[in-house]
Amino acid sequence: MMKKLATWWAVTALVLICVTSFGLMFWASRTDSAIMDELAHIPAGYGYVHNLDYRLNPEHPPLIKALAMLPVLMFVQPTFPTNNVAWTSEVNGQWDMGAAFLYNSGNDAGAIIDTARVMPILVTILTIILVYFLARRLLGKLWALLPTFLFALDPSVLAHGHYVTTDVGAAFGVVLSLFFFVKYIDEPSTKHLWYAGLAFGVAQITKFSTPLLAPLFIFLFIVLWLRDLAAQWRVTDASRRAKTFFLKLCHYAWRCILIFAIGYVFIVYPVYFLFTSGEPMTRQAADTATLLTSFATGPTPAGQMCHGMRCLADADIWMAGNRVFRPVAQYMLGVLMVLQRSDGGNTIYFLGHVVQSGGWIYFPTLFLLKEPIPTLIIVLFGLGLAAWWTIKRSLPPGGIGIKDRIITYLTLHFTEFSLAAFVVLYWGYSMHSPLNIGIRHLMPTIPLIFILAAVVWKKWIMQIDFGAALAAENFGTLARSFLSSLTKYVFLVLLLAWLTLETLFTAPHFLSYFNEIGGGTQGGYHFVTDSNYDWGQDLLRLQSWVNAHPQVNKIAVDYFGGGDPHYYLGSKEVNWSSSMGNPADQGIHWLAVSVNTLEEAIQPLGPGQGQWRNASDTYSWLTALRPPSAAPGTLLGGTMGNVPAPDARAGTSIFIYHL
Repeated sequence: MMKKLATWWAVTALVLICVTSFGLMFWASRTDSAIMDELAHIPAGYGYVHNLDYRLNPEHPPLIKALAMLPVLMFVQPTFPTNNVAWTSEVNGQWDMGAAFLYNSGNDAGAIIDTARVMPILVTILTIILVYFLARRLLGKLWALLPTFLFALDPSVLAHGHYVTTDVGAAFGVVLSLFFFVKYIDEPSTKHLWYAGLAFGVAQITKFSTPLLAPLFIFLFIVLWLRDLAAQWRVTDASRRAKTFFLKLCHYAWRCILIFAIGYVFIVYPVYFLFTSGEPMTRQAADTATLLTSFATGPTPAGQMCHGMRCLADADIWMAGNRVFRPVAQYMLGVLMVLQRSDGGNTIYFLGHVVQSGGWIYFPTLFLLKEPIPTLIIVLFGLGLAAWWTIKRSLPPGGIGIKDRIITYLTLHFTEFSLAAFVVLYWGYSMHSPLNIGIRHLMPTIPLIFILAAVVWKKWIMQIDFGAALAAENFGTLARSFLSSLTKYVFLVLLLAWLTLETLFTAPHFLSYFNEIGGGTQGGYHFVTDSNYDWGQDLLRLQSWVNAHPQVNKIAVDYFGGGDPHYYLGSKEVNWSSSMGNPADQGIHWLAVSVNTLEEAIQPLGPGQGQWRNASDTYSWLTALRPPSAAPGTLLGGTMGNVPAPDARAGTSIFIYHL
C-alpha cells in the first residue's frame, strides 16, 4: 500500500513539474523574438527535412534542428528560397539564408518561429523525465523529484529549453546515454548493450560536445577493470593472473567498441545519410574543401606529408567526394569546425573588459552568478558536505583499508562515480577552452550536478537510524532525531519555495536571469552579456513599446540578435550603428541599442589579448551626452560594466534613449 501511495505521489508530482515547466517555456517562447543562433538553425533544419540537404550549419548536429522543423513543414509550409544566393552560391550561408527565409520571402516569421519552438520544448520536457529516471536509480521514487524539480525550474534551462538551439538537446543526449550506460553496467545483457549503443548514438547527433562521452566511457571501463584487478588479484591463481586479467581487459574493450559501433553505425550514419542525400555530392565536396581551408588549414600541398588537423582535413575532403563515406565526412566536418572554433575563442564582454576569452574562471563565475541562490545553497552545501565526509572517513586508518573502501565504493556507487566523472571531465575541458560564450555550454552537466547534490542531501537528512533508537527504547534520542530530520526537511522545502518564487517572478525573461549577487535580472549585464543576457530576445518587446508610444515616429535601432527590426517596426525603424553618430543630428530623437552591443563598444579592451576597434565604434558620442553612472543593485559590480542609463527598456536587453 505504501509503495503504491509513493508511486502515486511521485507520478503526480512529476506531472505537475513537467506541466509547470512547459507552461513557463511556452509563455517565454511566445514573447521572445528569434535569438541569434535561431537565425542559422531554423533555415538549416528546414533544409535538412525539406530538401534533405546539409549545406547549412554543418558545425552542429541535426537532431534538434530537424525535429523543430517537422511541425513547420507539416503545418506552416513556408516558402523556402532556394534561389537565393545564400543557398546557391555562398558556402554555409546560414545567416543570410535565415534572414531570407524568415523575413524576406513573404513568410510569417512569427508562425515559423513559434511552431519551430514546440519540439525543443518537448525535448526539454523529455529531458526532465529522463533526469527523474536517472535520479531514481540513486534516490528512489520520491527523492528523485528533488533534482528533477531543480532542473525543471532552473532559469537557464527554461531559457534555452524553448529555443531552436542544441544546448538542452545536449543535456538530453548526455542524460539518455549515461542512463543506459550505467544500466548496462549494472545489468549486462545484449539488450542493454544495444540500448547503451543506440543512446550513445542519439547523443552524438545532439551537439558536438557529446563526443566527450567516448573518453568518459573508455575511462569508466578502465576503472571497472582496475577495480576487478584489485579485488580479484589475490584470489586468482598466480600462474593465470596475466592471462585472466588481459582477457578481462579485452572483454571490457570489446564492449566499449560495440557501444561506439552501434551508436555510429545505426544512428549517426543513417541520420547523416538521410540529410545529405538531397545535396549534390560535388557541392558537399567543394563546400568541405572551402570550410576546411578556413578552419582546418586545408588540403596538404603536393609532395608534403600531412600531420595533425591537416591529415583529418585531407581525409574529410576525400570522404566528402565518396558516395559511401559522405555522411561520415559531413559529421567529421562538424567536429573539425567546432575544434577550430574552440581554439579561436570569441569576443565577449566579461567582468569589466571586452576579451577573447574569459579564462578558466569564466564558467565557475557564471555558475555562481546565474544559478538561483537556493540552488547554489543546495549544490554547494552538498559538495562541501560530501568533501567533509570523504576527508573524515579517510583520516582514521582503522577498520577497512583505503583500497577496500575504493573497491566497495565503485561496486556500490558506480552510477554516482560515473556522473561525477563526466562533470569533472566536461568542466575541465570547458574551463580550458577559450570559447566562452555562455552558461548554456554547461547544460549537459547541470542535471548531473543536481542529482549528485540530492544524493548528499538525502543522506544528510535521513542519516539518523530511527530503528536503532526504537529498539533501544531511547525515546529522547528518537525525539531529537525526528526533530533534526524535520528541521532539515523544512530547510529544504523553504529553499525550493524560494526557487519557485524566484523563477516565477523572473518569467518570461529567463535568458537575462542573474541571481541577487549578480545584480538580478535587471542588472546582470554589468558582469557578462552575449547569450547569458542579451541574445536578441527582446525585439518583439521593442515592437510593443514603439506601438504603445505614438510619439515615436522614427527610431534608430542598433540591434544584436536573430530578428529583423525593419520586419517588426516597418518604416519607423532606421538601421543604426555607433559610427553613424547621434541620430538627433538627422532628426531622429529615439535610439534603441542592444546592451550586448553597448558593452562591447564602451568597455575597455582586455589587456594583452591583441584586440583593437575603431574609435567611431565606441559610442563615445553617447557616453559624452550621458556619462555612465554608478550601477545600483549589484553587490559585486560597483561601477563595472556601466553604460549610459536608458530612458526605457524593451524587456531587459534593449536600451532606449530619448535624444
